[in-house]
Amino acid sequence: MPRPSARIALTVAATLVPMLALAGSVFLNGVNIDGVRNQRFEKATVRVDAEGNVHIDAPGYAARVTTVTPTPAPAKAPSTSSPGPAPAGAPADAGVAAAVPPTSTPSVPGRITQRYWLVTEQTTPGMTDFDIDVYVNSRWVRRLRNNEDQVVLEVTGQLRPGPNAVTLIARKTNPGSRRSTSASNVFKVIIGEGNEGGGNVMIDTPLIRFQKTAADAQDATEEFTLTTR
Repeated sequence: MPRPSARIALTVAATLVPMLALAGSVFLNGVNIDGVRNQRFEKATVRVDAEGNVHIDAPGYAARVTTVTPTPAPAKAPSTSSPGPAPAGAPADAGVAAAVPPTSTPSVPGRITQRYWLVTEQTTPGMTDFDIDVYVNSRWVRRLRNNEDQVVLEVTGQLRPGPNAVTLIARKTNPGSRRSTSASNVFKVIIGEGNEGGGNVMIDTPLIRFQKTAADAQDATEEFTLTTR
């Protein structure tokens, strides 16, 4: 039985052909995305086969197979007995991608109307030797372990309307016995707006990107501001 899949859309433009009127399935670069709605793809070729299946060929879009992880209950604020230390100051590693701050302060909505997801990507699980703790508004959410498969986690319930402080803390788990020192082994964390349908998750607006590689030897902390809408 095929597993649910998570997809990350990095750019959005041309209108997707409506799917509800078609009897067949919908495939993005060969991967079934039945259930996904309200998506647009740039520079895409659309064809319909003899069985009525719609095939979308869109270079630059990637699909991965994963299991959707339920949203965990909010944890207590970090303390000396919590799974990790409280969020610390400025970025500690120059190789970590920083979020671009908003150019203006938007009005704070009365409620959150979008859904927000966290997705991990690893070149080879376990090779970077980094575990990453995730905090939202100083509350510990979970630890992303370097030896686990891809994580797809909805974090909407951890956010509040308007600006939110998101802190990612990466710690080297085996500093004295590294499995790899190659920069090609990468552990990425992406947080953004998305939606779920038919067991599939698609992030169509990435807002936060954080990564560590096996070449990095030092722990690192990065703070971001995520403004919901």
